[in-house]
Amino acid sequence: MGGEFFGWNVILSMLLFTLGILAVLWQRNALSVFMGIELMLNAANLAFINFAQRYGDESGAAIILFIVTVAAAEAAIGLAIFLRLYRQAAIIDVDKANQLRG
Repeated sequence: MGGEFFGWNVILSMLLFTLGILAVLWQRNALSVFMGIELMLNAANLAFINFAQRYGDESGAAIILFIVTVAAAEAAIGLAIFLRLYRQAAIIDVDKANQLRG
């Protein structure tokens, strides 16, 4: 029973990470790219929780805490950049934002 639960969580984590990668690669909207990155971070958290539970290692909790901290900082800085970009140029398209000068 424990091995089956372990397998499905890993598959779910890989599926969420793949969806995050696809969102980052295919979307041109900056907020969609941002959400894809957040989805990948949460998929990594799910995998760490799963491996920590499976092997009984408590160091997975420290890694998860670090990832949550990085995700919170990334969310704050990323949203600040997106808001500034939208207020300054009224765009949220990644390709058009790349062409801005000055």
